[in-house]
Amino acid sequence: MRFEDLNWMDVEEYLKHDDRLMIVVGACEQHGYLSILTDVRIPQVLADAASKQTGVLIAPTVNFGVSPYFLTYPGTISLRTSTLLQVVEDIIRSAANVGFKRFVILNGHGGNNSVSDSLVELSNLLPEIRVAWYSWWESHSVAAVAIKHNLTIEHAGWAEAFTFNRVADLPDEPKIPVKTTGMLNAKETRKAYGDGMFGGPYKVDDQIMAELFQAALDDVLHLLA
Repeated sequence: MRFEDLNWMDVEEYLKHDDRLMIVVGACEQHGYLSILTDVRIPQVLADAASKQTGVLIAPTVNFGVSPYFLTYPGTISLRTSTLLQVVEDIIRSAANVGFKRFVILNGHGGNNSVSDSLVELSNLLPEIRVAWYSWWESHSVAAVAIKHNLTIEHAGWAEAFTFNRVADLPDEPKIPVKTTGMLNAKETRKAYGDGMFGGPYKVDDQIMAELFQAALDDVLHLLA
């Protein structure tokens, strides 16, 4: 149930019986040995899985996010926070104009979280809409899976190493977590983190990954209810 698989008449028909829309917001940035679009792929797969169970439509993905600290890693493309906010706001306004009222934004990137606060203002201006912002790795249910297995979630580490994100072989040995102080610029970030992974295991058992994904999916289904 993605927009690209429908025509405008299909969307109009959908709006006769449903007003929900999922919007995937990610990032194009380094993720160590994982895909540069890791932050897009995870929320996209969650959206697809949720759509199969609920029939809720998925808007075209926003593939770029706020990633200035990774700009010395080739492949990273970053937006300004103001640019991303304007893009997300315009998507919501456009969709609301034709009848969508309930929006679930599936965010895949921590650098985008500042946008969520500004969307509260949009909800105040358009009281007929409801906007939920979901960053999967910050979920209590996802954190519970990590705690259960004595793991912590780090950038480009095990928690993002789903099979659909693996574009190279992953190291077998865990990485010693990197300790930094203060706010690093892009050059300092690359010097500190090297391969781009922040620390801990690069991969874990597939069963743990399945538990993690199901926890996040259950969250999304709850938001859509």
